[in-house]
Amino acid sequence: MEWTKEAAAAIKKVPFFVRKRVRTRVENEAQAAGKQTVTLADVRATQARYLSQMSSEIKGYQIDACFGPSGCPNRANTRSDKLLERIEALLQAEDLLGFLQQKVPGDLKFHHEFRITLADCPNACSQPQIRDIGIIGACVPIRAEEDCALCEACVEACKEEAIRLDRERGGPIIADTRCLNCGQCIPVCPTGTIAEGRTGFRVQLGGKLGRHPQLAKELPGIYNEKQVLQIVKDCVDLYKKHSRHGERFAHILQPRHFRSLAERYKCG
Repeated sequence: MEWTKEAAAAIKKVPFFVRKRVRTRVENEAQAAGKQTVTLADVRATQARYLSQMSSEIKGYQIDACFGPSGCPNRANTRSDKLLERIEALLQAEDLLGFLQQKVPGDLKFHHEFRITLADCPNACSQPQIRDIGIIGACVPIRAEEDCALCEACVEACKEEAIRLDRERGGPIIADTRCLNCGQCIPVCPTGTIAEGRTGFRVQLGGKLGRHPQLAKELPGIYNEKQVLQIVKDCVDLYKKHSRHGERFAHILQPRHFRSLAERYKCG
């Protein structure tokens, strides 16, 4: 659907964590009215109705992915589609909406919702660093037995400058401290000298914006789907145990809690 310049500028001013919902609703309401183009008046009318009915839109949690069902074009050789569905089923079973209705005095707002996002690669377009739980696809590159052609394709593909060619050793050296496990070096290697190691997901906890913003802290390790689901379940349990008035998870997640989770999953 077409948008006028004024309408497009107005939607950009909507807070990012509800912008997608508002945009979708504007287009749906405009289409229902038989319109071909969204105008500034459409945006303002929908936004007013949306804000006045905010409590009816809240479901207790938000779960997002960078590109939705279409998937990330830079995915780190992981498939998060089923994981997204399983996390949502877990959150629904936890009845976070009912929990928040009991804990939060007054009307619920979108900032009360528990927020989880998936990113299929370290570009992290869905902003996992500022969510309660951020999940990032990972593919660990390893040195295989095949001889290296010393073509430097892997060096050129690595945006982190984590790979260098050691001609005396006859191949690539990967710096673990710089590598983000995006896996982009693997398909460009013509000889298979750099191969796929462990694939899975990185997990970051306790990010937020607001008056006292903070970036999420990353649990050490690469986790499979089963482990990620268990981590999400453990975090929701921790949240429900310690939340008093619907505080953000970042406020509840104390260093001792993070250390306990890291210890529990240190073999992940």
